[in-house]
Amino acid sequence: MLIVLPAWNEEDAIGGVLEETAAALPWADLLVVNDGSTDSTAAVARATGRAAVLDLPLNLGVGGAMRAGYKYAFRNGYDVAVQLDADGQHDPAEVPRLLAALDADDVDLVIGARFAGTGTYVARGPRRWAMRLLSVVLSRVVRTQLTDTTSGFKASNRAAIALFARDYPAEYLGDTVESLVILARAGLRVSQVGVEMRARAAGTPSHNPAKAAVFLGRAMLALVVALTRPATAAAGTGGSR
Repeated sequence: MLIVLPAWNEEDAIGGVLEETAAALPWADLLVVNDGSTDSTAAVARATGRAAVLDLPLNLGVGGAMRAGYKYAFRNGYDVAVQLDADGQHDPAEVPRLLAALDADDVDLVIGARFAGTGTYVARGPRRWAMRLLSVVLSRVVRTQLTDTTSGFKASNRAAIALFARDYPAEYLGDTVESLVILARAGLRVSQVGVEMRARAAGTPSHNPAKAAVFLGRAMLALVVALTRPATAAAGTGGSR
């Protein structure tokens, strides 16, 4: 199993996140995708000795960083790849629950959902409206009930890794919204489990009313782009699960 942590300017959080993740998941390999950081994120990550570090020459966003992570996972023969935030909001101790659902539900991707009866995370205003609309539409696309389609806490099996290694959107929200459309149109399956979102380990959230309104507009645009995108066939896995 590979834990992929896309990181942009997370020097204050990444060290603690890697130590916690290594302690909670000692059997997993860790990969930090340094997404063109201008601080010491890469140096701090390397200094822990806990993870491999992949440096991108410029900031590509979460989608671009995760595309690199999936390519790394595919080329190195991993059976499972888990996306984990580098700011500490995702609890690595909950990863085994995602893995259990990956097997028990016989699916290709499991989302760690914030709005599935676990935790106290609340989104309000335009941001919440966008999340609800996305969940309604994408639940129909993937043919299963989803409540948190913008979550960045996800576990993918070998089939999903192979697909995302060659076709993963780097555009804004593409890593969440469009990736689910790509998955469904390739004939792969998705489910979710409830997780608790924690506060950032360092830094400050970027949300405010103005940015929430922008999120709403961008989310709708991302959804339109995703639904008009041509279908992609599932790729060969290059190995069993």
